[in-house]
Amino acid sequence: MTIRIPHTKGGKTETDNYNKQKIIEKYGIEPKQLIDVKGLQGDTSDNIPGVPGVGEKTALSLIQKYGSIENLYENIEKGKDNLKGKQREKIVENKELAFLSKTLGRINLEVPIRDTLENFRVEEWDKPKVLEIFKELNFNRYIDKFSLTEVEETEVKKETKEFYKKVNKSQKEIIESIKTRKEMIFYVSTISDLQPEKIIKEKIEGISIYDKENKEVIYLKIENTIEDWKNIFENPEIKKIGIDLSKLYILLAQESITLKGIDYDIGIASYILNPTNNKLDIESLMMQYLEIDINEFIGEDNAKEQQMNFFETMGETQEKELDLKQEKYMLYAYSISKIKEITKEKLEKMNCLELFNNIDMPTIEVLSNMQLNGMYVDEEELNQFGKELTSKLESITKIIYKMAGEEFNINSTKQLGKILFEKMKLPVIKKTKSGYSTDVDVLEKLKKEDPIIEQILEYRQLMKLNSTYVEGLKPYINPKTKRIHSFFHQTITATGRISSTEPNLQNIPTRFELGKRVRKVFKPEEGKIYIDSDYSQIELRVLASISGDKHMIEAFKEGKDIHKQAASKVFKTPIEEVTKEQRSNAKAVNFGIVYGISDFGLGEQLGIGRKKAKQYIDEYLEQYAGIKKFMTEMTEQAKNQGYVETLFHRRRYIPELKSNNYMVRQFGARAAMNTPIQGTAADIMKIAMIRVYQEIQNRGLKSKIVLQVHDEMLIEVPVEEKEEVEEIMKQCMESAIQLKVPLVAEISDAKNWYECK
Repeated sequence: MTIRIPHTKGGKTETDNYNKQKIIEKYGIEPKQLIDVKGLQGDTSDNIPGVPGVGEKTALSLIQKYGSIENLYENIEKGKDNLKGKQREKIVENKELAFLSKTLGRINLEVPIRDTLENFRVEEWDKPKVLEIFKELNFNRYIDKFSLTEVEETEVKKETKEFYKKVNKSQKEIIESIKTRKEMIFYVSTISDLQPEKIIKEKIEGISIYDKENKEVIYLKIENTIEDWKNIFENPEIKKIGIDLSKLYILLAQESITLKGIDYDIGIASYILNPTNNKLDIESLMMQYLEIDINEFIGEDNAKEQQMNFFETMGETQEKELDLKQEKYMLYAYSISKIKEITKEKLEKMNCLELFNNIDMPTIEVLSNMQLNGMYVDEEELNQFGKELTSKLESITKIIYKMAGEEFNINSTKQLGKILFEKMKLPVIKKTKSGYSTDVDVLEKLKKEDPIIEQILEYRQLMKLNSTYVEGLKPYINPKTKRIHSFFHQTITATGRISSTEPNLQNIPTRFELGKRVRKVFKPEEGKIYIDSDYSQIELRVLASISGDKHMIEAFKEGKDIHKQAASKVFKTPIEEVTKEQRSNAKAVNFGIVYGISDFGLGEQLGIGRKKAKQYIDEYLEQYAGIKKFMTEMTEQAKNQGYVETLFHRRRYIPELKSNNYMVRQFGARAAMNTPIQGTAADIMKIAMIRVYQEIQNRGLKSKIVLQVHDEMLIEVPVEEKEEVEEIMKQCMESAIQLKVPLVAEISDAKNWYECK
């Protein structure tokens, strides 16, 4: 049987037919040997890694000479090859990668297929489900094309068609009914308010309130009567049920109102149900849980009415548009009530209600207050630091020009690539479609080739410092408070960690001195100090407790140096003889295990070969058998049930483990191993923050939490409250949870953030 494969060339329409003879003529090998070529060369489109540094030309010549990857390595082992230098070194070092890549490139012809062709006959669609997916993906034209508009409506949608009675009650009547019900299901609409001193440059325009008992909804314009709502919003006995309550907290605080009685945020409930879902706005949640497309209910039905005809005045048109907006806001309020019912039931089934009520909901108030408090910035010192960086940049630019022998744009990848790889003839590590790659990884590998590389790396560090952490911080300094009020989020990361934006204060560099100096400009106000509390090795302590590994538990219980212990076991060295380098390597393995590091990643980090890195990891897992068992069990659990959980039942689904793509599956395996550790550590930190915040409130102290960075909490404290707050922090943090090993919080105080710890 002759097999011909049409292959596109020069575009999508022109094809070339390949058969066995054409492969032999073009490549000088049999068709089946292309698998070996791919094993050496790799294929980025299929995520086949190949052997680093081996391209198509080299791979072909090797297979033409040796016939197969197996024969190539057999000749190398017998010393019968003629490979030399770095090429030989790379091929020898990446033997496992070559064989893995060959396996990935081969079509498996031995899969046991029990099904017959009849089993693969196309069946009738589940039209409601297809409609739901198409709407979520905005495939609107396909909805009509496949006649999905005729799909029978769900009960929820039918109910929503007549979801409320619009009532005409006074604001006073509504307020009194809320006080009676002690529950407020609502949606707040806002308008822009560009006052420079505002933290969020919006103000409340109106509020939609849904009365679940009477199935009544009303929209009230309260832009100028917000004070009338103060007693409602500040009453802790009235349960507040809504969405984006953290934002509302700030908006009300800007009107001197403190939001209390925060009970249910449908966005946070939805995040817990699926932490990788980044569509948590009201309209996306309506589509997800209620199959409600806002345009179906509001937009399309009223499209004709929105168009101003010849006989209408502009005022009449604007009035109709306002009515439509109010109709939409009322639908939001109703939907919040329905979504609460659905998500609460799902949280109960997942055993996540306690997590929601005791950790994530109380965190709203803590994070909102952190944003309100902000961190004071010494602008004069920030400007001075900027001048210092600018001066250093000017000096280093001259050095680079001198080394290069000409002036050029150092920030231009194209110009830098020409200087390094064409003029200076440095070895090309990686090429992209647009030319030579000059990313950090490439430059790090070229460090030993020429001293200009060190200068370029330093130039880039200085540029980033100046643009991101000097000039980049200035726009965020509030002109009234002189503080930066960063936004803190609890629904962004898949592990439950808190994140920071506008600006990201968690990302200020600490690994090199000049970068760390940015922290010097953050200071407490006069008469106050910063108290910093940092969990000591919390993720390793969580790992010890979850895995039950006896060696790690013993080290933490006895207060041993966990990294020295690991070095002693991995390198078979008495603990007192462990060198600094051995401890450093063991530390990288310890933390690498937490983050699911690969032998390739560890090798890159330590500057050692992949084989040596794998040896370190294998030796570590042999010594710490409990950890090895935990890693295996977590991966298997994720494969079998589709998710993993923290100790507090925070769940993360890992569909990546079922992917056909090897690299995606590897990511899934790492996520399965590190999510229970990182997620549990994040939950512990939230519990600690809630307890510290509540204790400060209960004691009537003036101290304020101003920042949280992963395992670290920073509080701005009046000097006279120093000892009391230190005691609160240590007690609350170390008793946040009872693990098999003790939690340790390290406390320090300073006059600026830089000096903490």
